[in-house]
Amino acid sequence: MSYVYDDQNIFAKILRGEIPNTTVLETEHSLAFRDIHPQAPTHVLVIPKGPYVCFDHFAQTASDAEIVDYVRAVGEVCKLEGVEADGFRLIANAGKNGVQDVPHLHVHILAGRLLGPMLARG
Repeated sequence: MSYVYDDQNIFAKILRGEIPNTTVLETEHSLAFRDIHPQAPTHVLVIPKGPYVCFDHFAQTASDAEIVDYVRAVGEVCKLEGVEADGFRLIANAGKNGVQDVPHLHVHILAGRLLGPMLARG
């Protein structure tokens, strides 16, 4: 599959400093920040700094250094936020049927309350 990255998406603008964010962690290849519309007491987004549309795009084309940095950034955010004890949910939506709102890879780290069933019925 061919991926076309839209450099005008909101996360690209955040990475360029055009839109402010509440940073939780920044590394060489990743940025983690608080969701502006949190769905749980803890709701942090983690994005790679590179132009990747979704997780499979990232997994297939990112450098080893980017992949290691990103995965470790997710783990570090979980540690910083203290979500390991009670558990958390990690979500990465992809494409239309996955209801991906922003065409830049991002994972949601949600915690701090019982999160309910994995998928809404419908």
